[in-house]
Amino acid sequence: MANQVVLGIDIGGTNTAFGLVDRLGNIIVETSIPTNNQQNEVQFFERLFPAIEEMLLKHEDSDLIGIGIGAPNANYYSGTVEKAPNLNWSGVVPISKIVEEHFHVPVKITNDANAAALGEMLFGTAKGMKDFIVITLGTGLGSGIVCNGQLLYGHDGFAGEVGHIIVIPNGRDCGCGRKGCLEAYASATGIKRTVSELLCNSQQPSLLRELTYNEITSKMIFEAAIQHDAIAEEAFQITGEILGRALANAIAFTSPEAIILFGGLALSGETIRIPTQKAMDEYTLNIFHGKTKLLISKMQKANTAVLGASALIWQEHVSQ
Repeated sequence: MANQVVLGIDIGGTNTAFGLVDRLGNIIVETSIPTNNQQNEVQFFERLFPAIEEMLLKHEDSDLIGIGIGAPNANYYSGTVEKAPNLNWSGVVPISKIVEEHFHVPVKITNDANAAALGEMLFGTAKGMKDFIVITLGTGLGSGIVCNGQLLYGHDGFAGEVGHIIVIPNGRDCGCGRKGCLEAYASATGIKRTVSELLCNSQQPSLLRELTYNEITSKMIFEAAIQHDAIAEEAFQITGEILGRALANAIAFTSPEAIILFGGLALSGETIRIPTQKAMDEYTLNIFHGKTKLLISKMQKANTAVLGASALIWQEHVSQ
């Protein structure tokens, strides 16, 4: 009997990763292609499909039962990507239909943060949990909210945009076109902007002072912080304070068992978790005190996005 597998695809602004995942969450094979975000969706699929077919040919002993896709601005209900940021695609692209017609298997799509939440629930830190939130701290801030074992999509498929709640009225410009969104402060980009502001407003010595804005990364800020660089430490305190306040509000809405931090900035571990926990505890409504754990994801690997995308099929189309 052929080994049943799901193809997980993660479409990013820079690279598109894909791989075959079995029922236990083992990635049998994975690879990636450049997304080439200046190309339109037709050109993208003209490159993606042959690469997938080559992978499947090399694993003919595997039985492909479905395809899960994580993508920016993906709508689970309609199977479309709508006005995808950082991609030169048409306004609404019917991805599920396009991929189903080519591979003739069920296809499900959701945004990358929702895919990460499913991956955490089936294979990671949230295994056994039914109520939790995953916060992805990457270039932006994404969120996947799980209530009673089900992802929260809302009536239109786009619920759960914690990154775009307003935390500072008339604050920093956000990529969404508004001002003061959480994403503009609590993300890899947000902490870079905080460091830049601190450096401009202070003469304090810093390991980061000789670097240009484009050279600085959240990893460098973390490395400076653990060397007790005052600017880097303050940046983490500010970031954690803002994030913790926002998470306290999220707790009041869904009363999750845990909030799981995931993504590049979360790789700083306790350096981001501790100030976030402090602010979260301070601002959480008293009836929720001590009931929600703040955790760092254990699935911090390059293939996590592929696992999460595959979980769309494993959760919904295969009896567990």
